[in-house]
Amino acid sequence: MLELPPETLTLLSLLAWLALEIVGILHVLHALMHVRTSQGTVAWVVSLITFPYLAIPLYWIVGRSRFTGYVRARRAGDQRLRKLAESMHERMRHYEIRVPDEDAFAKAALILGGLPFTRGNELELLIDGEEVFERVFREMKEAQSYLCVGFFIVKNDQLGTRFQQALIERARAGVKVYFLFDEIGSHKLPRRYLRELREAGVLCEPFGTNRHWWSRLQVNFRNHRKIVVVDGKVAFLGGLNVGDEYMGRDIRFGAWRDTHLQLKGPAVQAVQMVFLEDWFWATETVPELRWNTYPETADQVAAIIPTGPADPADSWQLLVAEAANSSRERLWIASPYFVPDEGVLTALQAAALRGADVRILIPERADHLLVCLSAFTYYEQSIPFGVRIFRYQRGFLHQKVMLIDDRLAAVGTANLDNRSFRLNFEITAFSPDQGFVDEVEHMLSVDFSHAREVAVDEFTRRSFLFRAACRAARLLAPVQ
Repeated sequence: MLELPPETLTLLSLLAWLALEIVGILHVLHALMHVRTSQGTVAWVVSLITFPYLAIPLYWIVGRSRFTGYVRARRAGDQRLRKLAESMHERMRHYEIRVPDEDAFAKAALILGGLPFTRGNELELLIDGEEVFERVFREMKEAQSYLCVGFFIVKNDQLGTRFQQALIERARAGVKVYFLFDEIGSHKLPRRYLRELREAGVLCEPFGTNRHWWSRLQVNFRNHRKIVVVDGKVAFLGGLNVGDEYMGRDIRFGAWRDTHLQLKGPAVQAVQMVFLEDWFWATETVPELRWNTYPETADQVAAIIPTGPADPADSWQLLVAEAANSSRERLWIASPYFVPDEGVLTALQAAALRGADVRILIPERADHLLVCLSAFTYYEQSIPFGVRIFRYQRGFLHQKVMLIDDRLAAVGTANLDNRSFRLNFEITAFSPDQGFVDEVEHMLSVDFSHAREVAVDEFTRRSFLFRAACRAARLLAPVQ
């Protein structure tokens, strides 16, 4: 075996190190131009220069700030999608509601989401797993033409098996079934589960990959949406995934508090368009769907707001900040995670100082340790300013609900954390309908009655090691 002289080995090592440094500097330039926060930029610059052999591959996996290649059908992209989007908008125009100029939040939602507020809808709150899935399975059973189904997490357990069999039964009955799942969120789903679906005629696709090799490096992004559309007439969205814990069957979490929403009317077409964009990203095919609008006698106003890392801005972060900025009497937010960025935190502080009743409802015990520890560090920056934080006591709280004054309520999939702000594809339904707002207000009032309000000293009086662990966990907030 040929042995190189020590001088040659030294020279080769020096050249390899120099080449790595050059590559690291090139990545530094990319980070300077594309990382969206100054804190993130500083962290990447230091890491890429100091430890390029570790930081470069990590940067490719978690440092990317935009989900590239995703087609936003309502604005650009494939001609087939564009024509469908234009047709959908034309049909919805008859039910479109003009947003008043003084309603800054609604106007921001229109711009960021790209879909209108429409009348002629019927919205029904569904609370917790039993009610949600009984309704979902019942409506799926009635499907005659097609089902559009997308979930972040699907598990091979009791509920997951029932879900699988429901899709198989419809497929064998001649219904077109389009099933989309997040590749990371559903990573434990066995191949046999998917094989049985495909053999029955269900069209199953993971969201995370397509024909482009570089899309496989975008593993830090998630499709966090939970969508079911039945024949273009009924839609569901909300916080529940497909797994036994969402039914309250998990020993660790016990009771599971969550909220879902059933929609009928023009808003269903908007949900369907969001699913279609996701499906097109995963498959580059455009399924034949119905785009007729079916107005409901309930005549409730609603808007569907999709957000995600393919947007030109951090849409969900901007919407939450604007909700705080526009609130005058009340801002109630229920989320399993409380890890706001500086912009949202400042807006919450300002709203509370303005006299608004700002409340954040989170679980007593989180399902992710780092997120749980990070939340403690925000006590000092929230509670002294008048932001009230409550921890839910009756099991695990997973709902994603927002109430702005007495004028707007929202139910969706987005959390109060950086992943929903910047890394996850989310979907949220907003409604100014007074009956719906009152229903959400009553629901949250009940939830707050089962929660305890926390004090700032629950963090400040803890041990030094605990506080240090919380501070360290907060440093990882951008990727939690």
